[in-house]
Amino acid sequence: MSDLKRWQSVWAVSDGRAGNVRQAEALAAALAPATFEPVSLTPRAPWQWFAPRALARAKSAFGRTFGHRLDAPAELVIGCGRQAALATRLLRARGSRAVQILDPRIGARHWDLVIVPEHDRLRGDNVLTLLGSLNPIDDAWLAQARADFTALAELPSPRVVLLVGGPTTHADWQPQQLGQLCVQLAAQVQAAGGSLLVTASRRTPALAILALRHGLRQVPSLLWRNEDDGANPYRGLLGWADAIVATTDSVNLLSEACATRAPVAVAFAETAKGRVQRFVQALQARGRLCEIDALLPPAGDLVPLRETERIAEQIRQRLGTPA
Repeated sequence: MSDLKRWQSVWAVSDGRAGNVRQAEALAAALAPATFEPVSLTPRAPWQWFAPRALARAKSAFGRTFGHRLDAPAELVIGCGRQAALATRLLRARGSRAVQILDPRIGARHWDLVIVPEHDRLRGDNVLTLLGSLNPIDDAWLAQARADFTALAELPSPRVVLLVGGPTTHADWQPQQLGQLCVQLAAQVQAAGGSLLVTASRRTPALAILALRHGLRQVPSLLWRNEDDGANPYRGLLGWADAIVATTDSVNLLSEACATRAPVAVAFAETAKGRVQRFVQALQARGRLCEIDALLPPAGDLVPLRETERIAEQIRQRLGTPA
């Protein structure tokens, strides 16, 4: 087997958005855990409007610092998102091997490899598909998360974790539905003598937060809304979860929940449309999801969904290593 850890320089390129950063860095870490370098882009007009199309003077698309990077490109660059797709395309023209995560919306021929979720439509000889999204979660990651958030162990078990995103055009659930779900989960947790741990996101509506507060009153619980509540316990919640419920709007949340060994249920699956609906259906077909009322008692170890290392191995086989 070839080993991409021998590459001398690997960059994980993104626009700084959390989801894009996470995917690019997870794959880079799988390929070169000790040596990869994160690269955050600062897109500039007019190039940012048309990325990843390479307009004239595209070398200036991300400012002077990135222009210097083009003069000394990494051997391997991994990008995620539309802005990164322009950057990795430019770097490939300067000699880098380029791997692009997510559909760049132009021909895949501009990159050595393009990685897309199965629920997207893009296919091609240099296109690799995965179920869900890339992430760093494995048994070692979960063990470290438990070690970093030992206080969560003081909450009674079984610990049911609720991961809340926010309504989108692909999953337009309503705050009152979240309130009803929280009451349902609280009743299950109370009957089992456990606790309910909830984390929200920037997309969670204020009315949904109020509904959560109401539903959590009767059980041992934790609610994290934002930095005002202290450090984000998300990693610890995944590490200590006995069961997980995730709202259907976020492929990333569902992918990371399913990367644990806990049973996972999807909230508001009936609202899912398009690519999100196809992803949920694929998880159901694989047997990785259960019904909300079947979460407790927790099942034994389940086979986790971990696509990052599988994709990394395909890249090793496709690209090999430098001479």
